[in-house]
Amino acid sequence: MSANDPARNRWLVLVGVRILTAIGAVFGVVLIARAGDTLPKVLGTAIVLSALYAMAVVPRGLAAKWRSK
Repeated sequence: MSANDPARNRWLVLVGVRILTAIGAVFGVVLIARAGDTLPKVLGTAIVLSALYAMAVVPRGLAAKWRSK
């Protein structure tokens, strides 16, 4: 398997997207836990929900786009 293999590169992109969205969700949870006011808690909740949504939708969309015919 060479470094220019498109399947390897696509797999790395999918793993990278999953890792980044998981980091975003953890950041949102930390923001919720450390917040004293309502606005940071709402922002943290929005970050967590959007990260979880992206974690579910983006990799499937990329896989469907790259699926061979």
